[in-house]
Amino acid sequence: MPTYAVRYTYDERTDVRDAVRPEHRDYLRGLADQGLLLGSGPFTDGDPGALLVFRTDDRDALAALLAADPFAREGIVAATDVRGWDVVIGPWSQV
Repeated sequence: MPTYAVRYTYDERTDVRDAVRPEHRDYLRGLADQGLLLGSGPFTDGDPGALLVFRTDDRDALAALLAADPFAREGIVAATDVRGWDVVIGPWSQV
């Protein structure tokens, strides 16, 4: 199953982000429990955003998961960069 690194860039509406964050994190926890989300967290410096690592059947399945994210629903995600990632070393590798 392919692995994808996803970078979210958030808009500047921190008040909306703060209000929706609990629902967003519950959604992501559910994906992690299903084995679809390997890791996620906000950047600690630079532009506001986050890195998420997914393992899904294909890009279409990933697109559906990203579209269902409460942050995406509320328009908080200003930009999304999706890159296929070949994990060769570490606990996420499939070797």
